[in-house]
Amino acid sequence: MGTDFTVTLPVFSFVCLLVGLAGFVDASAGGGGIIALPAYVFTGMPAHFAYGCNKFSSACGTTLSVFKFWSAGAVNLRSSLLAAFSSFIGSGIAASIVLMIPDHVLKTMLLLILPIAAVVIFLKKDMGEEDHSNSLSRKAVFFLSLLIGFLVGGYDGMFGPGAGTFAIFAFSSIMKYDLKTASGNAKIVNLASNYASLLTFALAGTVYYQIAIPAGICNIIGNYIGSAYALKKGGKFIRPMMVVVLIFLLAKIAFDLFTR
Repeated sequence: MGTDFTVTLPVFSFVCLLVGLAGFVDASAGGGGIIALPAYVFTGMPAHFAYGCNKFSSACGTTLSVFKFWSAGAVNLRSSLLAAFSSFIGSGIAASIVLMIPDHVLKTMLLLILPIAAVVIFLKKDMGEEDHSNSLSRKAVFFLSLLIGFLVGGYDGMFGPGAGTFAIFAFSSIMKYDLKTASGNAKIVNLASNYASLLTFALAGTVYYQIAIPAGICNIIGNYIGSAYALKKGGKFIRPMMVVVLIFLLAKIAFDLFTR
């Protein structure tokens, strides 16, 4: 299924560079898909294959990022695992729906959903200064974690870009985690949704491994560097990076709207 697809060396190198940058952004503030997904589309591959390749490289990098945050103790195990469970389900369902949507419709939906991701980040500028998650009851943590995981996983499986940023925002503003822990929780949620989506795309044969594997290695490198910065600087680094993601989201939307 499309296994004869090839790209020139300059384009291939450009894609790997951008996917590596996406890994850095993803590890620190989420939203790396806003860079990686258009990079794959730039090669000329069909949108479904671009989604599949993006999930492959993202899964590679996020695996490394989860290990880094886990080792640093910047993860709430109970909340993140509950959210990861529902994220896996939500993402798998959404990815299956994506495969049934025509290519041009998928791109139009992406243009409509990205502005929402951009606006959400502005809603609460002071989030994540301190950890107040202990104020929530165990029952609230249980249900909110499942809800956040399912919604973020569904968004990630169907659209992708901005999912990590949404997750950080949700864990910080709704569940009152500090930004570092919110980011660590988001990594585990993203990991679950990435693998669920990747499984769906892989079984459908919509992953160009000759491009996705080397790009995935670059994404791992980017995630390693981004995780180190996020863990060292905490909210002082994560919040500005979320603003940068916002700018890229707006720039991409404007470009897509005026060049169609």
